Amino acid sequence: MTGRFAHIDPEILLSRFDRGEVVAFDGTRLTRETPLGAEDFIWYYREPPDEPDIPYEVTVRHLDDDLLVVDKPHFLPTTPGGGFLRNSALVRLRQRFDNPDLTPIHRLDRATAGLVMFSARPATRGAYQTLFADRAVEKVYEAVTAVPAGGMPELPLVIRSHLTSSRGSLRAIVREDREPNAETRVEAIRVTADRAHLRLHPRTGRMHQLRSHLAGIGLGILGDRFYPDLLDEAPDDPDRPLQLLARELRFVDPLSGRPREFTTGLRLREAPPA
Repeated sequence: MTGRFAHIDPEILLSRFDRGEVVAFDGTRLTRETPLGAEDFIWYYREPPDEPDIPYEVTVRHLDDDLLVVDKPHFLPTTPGGGFLRNSALVRLRQRFDNPDLTPIHRLDRATAGLVMFSARPATRGAYQTLFADRAVEKVYEAVTAVPAGGMPELPLVIRSHLTSSRGSLRAIVREDREPNAETRVEAIRVTADRAHLRLHPRTGRMHQLRSHLAGIGLGILGDRFYPDLLDEAPDDPDRPLQLLARELRFVDPLSGRPREFTTGLRLREAPPA
């Protein structure tokens, strides 16, 4: 076994046998002395890898039998991935509410803060997923950007482009030779000499759509390490989070037929004062 699993420290592997964490196909616990054939199947529990600590809390905005709506902080991924498992909104919330059925109905980038909606029951999950698939959810974001040296573009403005992604690419790819598949309306909340506080209405939900669209008109979001230029990988800087916030979700509830609206309790720290 130690030869077959050479990537695991032998003492760690043997200690898993001692703790009863290695079992046969029928569930029988195996010991260090159990003989194994070349074609025998075994099962063992993988230990979660060490991962960066994210000391920011997920705040509940709404909870009922079918839906959980939370404020996800900057730097916390919505789901496990990219070296994060325990430190993801999904795993934290499943543990907090002891509900393995919790499933995100949509997602935010790890760098983006704000509202995320989770399904709490498989029986009604499809109805809420259909809302997003049919673009029946009105999503409102806020962003803070620097004011370009040449001045602000005229707002409001609707940006349309064709965005794609490819395996291994960290950024959205703009294809000018294709019909638009992404659309964002940009409005000004407040503009000062050096900062612009913007309201964003995406009609579609492509990867990095808002970040790519704003960078494309010279309004790169403050704290963005991907747009307009891809910067070298660096540790998260709590003093410079991406200034992008999922502020509002609005839709007609598919179960009750009533309008519903949720608003974040978070704020963008770089937004100019009113």
